[in-house]
This record gives sequence, C-alpha cells and structure tokens, in this order.
Amino acid sequence: MALFNFKRREAEGATGAATPAQVEAFLQGYSIEVMPRTAAKIDSFRDLLPEGTRVYIAHIDGTPIEDMVATAKRLNAEGYPVMPHFPARIIKDEATLGDWVARYQGEADVKQALLLAGGLDKPVGDFHSSMQMLETGLFDKAGFTRLHVAGHPEGNKDIDPDGSTANVMEALRWKQAFTERTDAQMALATQFAFDAKPIIAWVDGLRTAGIALPVHIGIAGPAKLQTLIKFAIACGVGPSLKVLQKRAMDVTKLMLPYEPTEVISDLAAHKAANPDFGIEAVHFFPLGGIKSNASWAAENGGASGRPANG
Repeated sequence: MALFNFKRREAEGATGAATPAQVEAFLQGYSIEVMPRTAAKIDSFRDLLPEGTRVYIAHIDGTPIEDMVATAKRLNAEGYPVMPHFPARIIKDEATLGDWVARYQGEADVKQALLLAGGLDKPVGDFHSSMQMLETGLFDKAGFTRLHVAGHPEGNKDIDPDGSTANVMEALRWKQAFTERTDAQMALATQFAFDAKPIIAWVDGLRTAGIALPVHIGIAGPAKLQTLIKFAIACGVGPSLKVLQKRAMDVTKLMLPYEPTEVISDLAAHKAANPDFGIEAVHFFPLGGIKSNASWAAENGGASGRPANG
C-alpha cells in the first residue's frame, strides 16, 4: 500500500512533514460527503469506505426529501452512520422540519444531523439559521444523539459582509452555550481550506475565545485544479485559495490533479506535536468523485483508509 511521498513536498509554507503513522492517526474516523445523485453511482460503499465511516448527505435545494431519506436508508443498511444536512433556509416551517426528522428517524434510523443556514440568499420560510432549528427541540425529542454545526476557518462573507468574524463568533458562542446545557454531542464541521497555517490559527483562536467544540476539518479530496478553483470561489474560500492559484501558475502542475497530501501532512504533524489541538477528525469533500477520494485515503491512510471489504 502506497504512503506519502514526502520528497515531493514543497518546503515553502510547510509546517513539518508527518510520518505515515501520524497521518494514519489523523485520518482515523474520517467522514465524507455525498449527494443522492452521486451515491446512486456507487455499487457498494463497503468497497470504498472503512467500516463505520460517517457519511454526510448534502441536501441541495430542489432535492426531494424522498431521495434524501432513500439514500440515508441505503447507507445505513450498508453499515454507515448517516448525517444528513438540514439547511435552514430551504425548510418552510417547523412542521416541515418535524416531518423531515420523523422520516429520517422512522425510515432510515438516522440519529445524527448537520444543521446549517444553507446557501440561499433568502429563506423560503421561517428558518434562516441553525440556531433556530436547535431551539425547536425537535432533534432532542426524536432522540438524535449527535448534532454538528458549520464552521468557517477563513470567515463567511454571507454572515459577516464586512469581512470581520463578529457575527460568526457570536453564533459560535451561542452554540457553545447550547452544548453545555444539553446532552447532544456537538462538533464544528467546517468549510474546506487548502493551507494548514490559517486552519491552525483559526482552531487555536477558537480555544482562546472559549469555544471548546471539537473541529471536524473540511478537506477537499483529489480533483482537477480547475474544478477546485471553481468550487473554492463559489464557496467563499479565503486566503488559502492562494495555494491553488500558485499551483495554477506552475505549468508543470497545471494539468496534474490536486491531492490534499500537503495540508493533511502539515495538520497531522501539528496534531502529533500538540495532542490537545482542537481538530478531532477530517471531513472530506469529494469534489473529484467519491471513488478517487476513497482511493486516496486508502493509499495514504494506512489502516484508517482501508475499505470494509478491503
């Protein structure tokens, strides 16, 4: 099984190369995101993902709830805990939210959820934030045991148009207080970034601000460089976008697929040197495809990436 080729790492900007064992430890319990239409193309997730991998199901506006629940049911049957998205701004009202929760629980045995505002500029109904959905108490009543909320290592201009982090931090403090008064297991599932330095600074800044929620750091999986730049701009990725732009200017790398080797290595080395560092797990966005992302994890993650049927 192939492991990291550290000789190819660029020294500039690196925080230190991790050993294969450190990378394996860092990737232990990674999660990955799918959509109903991408999941439908996979014959068997057990041929791709390690046993027990948490699978998020992204709910894009316009996707029928029936498709979301069917995908959750299928994944659960294959032995994977499912965490569907609940985007506040596409949910009409509390009755609709309650119906979704009941369907996921009753038909697919779902007990986890990612609550986020969602990408719409204007809400279609009563909800515009994850906090409003948490306040309904519907997830608690349904026996959901784990609730994740969004994190933004490089800020979010939808929430803070002035470029600050004031509103984001206020929301995080509210969510920290919420987790302290409830039994829910909570974590921050973040937007993806490409450079370890701003990620490390952000995670350390959370602790300084009294935010103790564990971080599940978003990482873009292997993909064509042009694809990643398009998604990064659309998703508002900040300073670490320069990593891709610099790569795009290098003719020798322009046509090669991007792989998250360097950012994972840097973060794994930092975690090994600082065991209390707030990143708890890696969450992959398979922008170049689920199969290529799972293959990369299997080739680079040792036992942590080995498929259930591997």
